[in-house]
Amino acid sequence: MNVSYTTHNTIGKLLSLRSNTNQNKFEGSGVYQLTCPDCRMKYVGQIGRSFHTRFHEHFRDYKYANYKSKFAQHLLENNHSIGPIDSIMEILHHTKKGKSMDTIERFHIYEITHENIQINDKNTSKPNTIFDTVIRGENSSITD
Repeated sequence: MNVSYTTHNTIGKLLSLRSNTNQNKFEGSGVYQLTCPDCRMKYVGQIGRSFHTRFHEHFRDYKYANYKSKFAQHLLENNHSIGPIDSIMEILHHTKKGKSMDTIERFHIYEITHENIQINDKNTSKPNTIFDTVIRGENSSITD
């Protein structure tokens, strides 16, 4: 029996597609991850404006001890430092605002919640069998 058609456009690849553009990667919108330089805990967020602008909002909240940002709150409450954008911000996915961005953000929050390294609100991650399947599929392909 021969396979007549296969697709590389799978749910797992759509959800976990990491940004691979090096052209001013902090411009544009999408889903990003901030990593605490002291304890390696992670925060996942989304932005419809530039990533650079959002980083500076987190930085300002940290600098002025404003607890609007969950990431800044973590740094302040634990007496941790903030690092430069290049070392603590990772662009996970470039996309436009909408349901796709919401789903991609939820997936990445779910992923770090199950690794027990998330800063986001603990109530943002609900059980999801599709996400579990994607994560298991990624882990098995890594070990193969």
